[in-house]
Amino acid sequence: MKILICSDSYYPSVGGVQIVIQQIAERLAKRGHQITIATSKLKERESTSINGVAIQEFDVSGNYNRGLTGEVQKYCDYVLSENYDVLLMKAAQSWTFDALMNDLGKIKKRKVFIPCGFSGLYYPYYKSYYEKMPDALRQFNHLIFYADNYRDINFVREHNINNFSVIPNGASEIEFSVIRDSSFRDRFGIGKNEILLLTVGTFTGGKGHFEVASAFQLAEFDKPATLILNGNLPDKRAKLTKTRLAKEYLKMGPRSMLKRIYNDILIHVGLKNIKRNKDWTDVAKEVNSDNSDKRIMITNLKREDLIQCFLNSDLFVFASNIEYSPLVLYESTAAGLPFISVPVGNATEIAEWTQGGVICPAPSDKNGRTTVNPQVLADKISSLLRNEALLKKLGKNGRKNWEKKFTWDHISLEYEKVLLGQIKN
Repeated sequence: MKILICSDSYYPSVGGVQIVIQQIAERLAKRGHQITIATSKLKERESTSINGVAIQEFDVSGNYNRGLTGEVQKYCDYVLSENYDVLLMKAAQSWTFDALMNDLGKIKKRKVFIPCGFSGLYYPYYKSYYEKMPDALRQFNHLIFYADNYRDINFVREHNINNFSVIPNGASEIEFSVIRDSSFRDRFGIGKNEILLLTVGTFTGGKGHFEVASAFQLAEFDKPATLILNGNLPDKRAKLTKTRLAKEYLKMGPRSMLKRIYNDILIHVGLKNIKRNKDWTDVAKEVNSDNSDKRIMITNLKREDLIQCFLNSDLFVFASNIEYSPLVLYESTAAGLPFISVPVGNATEIAEWTQGGVICPAPSDKNGRTTVNPQVLADKISSLLRNEALLKKLGKNGRKNWEKKFTWDHISLEYEKVLLGQIKN
């Protein structure tokens, strides 16, 4: 079967969207399907054929609200040519979906869509966009959601759209079947009996690094403890530089330009999240200069070292402000590492499904942003670490349930059934 997957981001770009699509695409290719990814052009991409997956690049940026620029027509013509058996589209508010939002009815081949959270659903800026969404969704043969209780799936239920499946995210059975490297702690100067906490996320300001670092600073431990804040810097293409913005603004009409400027201001404010006098790096400096038994390490580990960090840690801590279905929680369970998470995205469902972690209460604002009180998180961390029996149970249950239901191999089979039309509405 020839499958075209449209996703605005793909390897070697880094992020959750990219990982999910790559894991699914490569496994489908291994099963004999002909897979092509239509995605953004990247200078750092060295090949247009990776692990059996063909990549078709387009120099396009923007979305429906901000305006689309670049090879938009070339992309639309490519998809509308229907040189495939089935189409899988990833994520609303992305150019790969938005460029064809008004022309989906022209595509007669089987169409499957992963809405991916509807992050702008509650923002006035996207009001008219989401008023068009029900009609767009009805053009698809099937929809795939990662959560059974989240804004995107609840939106389609409210509009009486029933042709969907819930297929959760997961973690790689290849990556997490490696043997734990007992030298990991020595290599990074971490004591054998030291408490090791881990959090992972891109350093955008909204992935909870500040909250986790602050909670670690406040938490009480009965022995030395280290916190690793791991992550990469945001994609260079997403940075708000004056030169890039000026060039893109000049390509737009006055109305689109004003909308784009307004939206970029929202994005900029969102990245800063809450106005603070300090960030996670400041907290790390305070902790590391406090002459205590605590230490914070800020890292961007190579993937193989990050896997070993999961396998050698005592607790995964997650306090992100905005998520859909965080992969890192599945990766934690795959490592047999218990987690504590705020109720962001569908983290509560993941804790229930995997039985591999606990949820720390935290409020969310009207736009769905979750911000935990560091003292509340600190108390939960301290309490959980004192309960060795519960930690062991969470780690064991998480690993067992991941092996049964949440490996990418298992999940890709569910995708294959949907794409082949074997799962009925």
